[in-house]
Amino acid sequence: MRHSLQRLLEPAGYEVDAVKSGSEALKRVGETAFDVALMDIQMSGVGGLDTLRRLRGADPKLPVVLITAYGTAELAIQAMQVGAYDYVLKPFDVATLKGIVDRAAEVGRLSRTRVTIDPPPVVDPSEDRIVGINPGMQEVYKRIGQVAATDVPILVRGETGTGKELVARAVYQHSRRANLPFMAINCAAIPEGLLESEMFGHKRGAFTNAFTRRIGKFEQANRGTLFLDEIGDMAVATQAKILRVLQDGTFQRLGGDVEVKVDVRVIAATHRDLEADVQAGRFREDLYYRLNVVSVVLPPLRERKDDLPRLIDYFVGRFCAELKVERVSISSEAMERLIGHDWPGNIRELQNCLKNAILTCRGGITVEDVRLPSPSGDPPGSGTDSSRRGRAGEASLSEPSPAPSREGLSCPV
Repeated sequence: MRHSLQRLLEPAGYEVDAVKSGSEALKRVGETAFDVALMDIQMSGVGGLDTLRRLRGADPKLPVVLITAYGTAELAIQAMQVGAYDYVLKPFDVATLKGIVDRAAEVGRLSRTRVTIDPPPVVDPSEDRIVGINPGMQEVYKRIGQVAATDVPILVRGETGTGKELVARAVYQHSRRANLPFMAINCAAIPEGLLESEMFGHKRGAFTNAFTRRIGKFEQANRGTLFLDEIGDMAVATQAKILRVLQDGTFQRLGGDVEVKVDVRVIAATHRDLEADVQAGRFREDLYYRLNVVSVVLPPLRERKDDLPRLIDYFVGRFCAELKVERVSISSEAMERLIGHDWPGNIRELQNCLKNAILTCRGGITVEDVRLPSPSGDPPGSGTDSSRRGRAGEASLSEPSPAPSREGLSCPV
């Protein structure tokens, strides 16, 4: 089994360290930082549950995926309560296992990648940074400091691409739960029929193809923090279950009748006008007031153009480091062009524009490398045609930072 898993994961870009016992795994985790652990429940020597408890004690942010036979599925559920990220039943589907490992690695990345706040003394590509000294951003920093140490729900508001996930992670990393899991769900990216199962799990047979009982994100994030991105796009029926969790910390899995108790801090985010949605009946009023106890509002980039030079300098340095190229300069005309743009896609659009300019420029970024819609409305020239404009709008709906490369990720089996 170890050999098979190694052959499966290494071609996917993972560096795999395979050991044959729980005691060996504990020793290796004490020596090296891993991104994911895959572990059987039935092991000789130190048992699976004991190993899991000790792994959680040694590295609370290490996602542990359990592998178990059909006859021990209930034991796997117990282990989830101890703090496992997920479990896979033997014989497992290869695509399913790889998907779980990828998601677990992303959870680990979100939990571990530091979010630091301006001013940046040096550019560290391993960190995410909130950059800005505009008065609107100063208010954001103050609010993070005021609410991070509490356990109250937080609503982060702002246009698409303004960096709401970074704010959520900054709150998490300054909270009392910083050594416990941080998980994120994009409510707009998951079909309505699957979102409830993703969050709350489901009972075996709850719907077609529900062949096993499934643990949802609320249980996976127990004692930690759950970030619900774009909560305004959630169906009203699902909103009712979220409200119940916020009120008494309980829910039922889809198709089940057992009350599950969790302790999860919820941070929600939206780009929508929730007040208008409440009036139109698209968002529950009681959930709105439950979430809006503390609100953090991110200003759009067009309202803090004084931060643009700092943001441009930071992203150019970061992307050059990520792409392993020498730091490039920016001409005064290119800088003027960047500052003059209104950035409807906000930080996300700026990131995409700068990365593209770095990849295509020769020696330094000139105004020809800055591919944006023409500010004068003249017929577009090279690099500013309407098709590029359409792609920029699409890019503003992507994740705030590029998906992490799996190079160098390691996974003890």
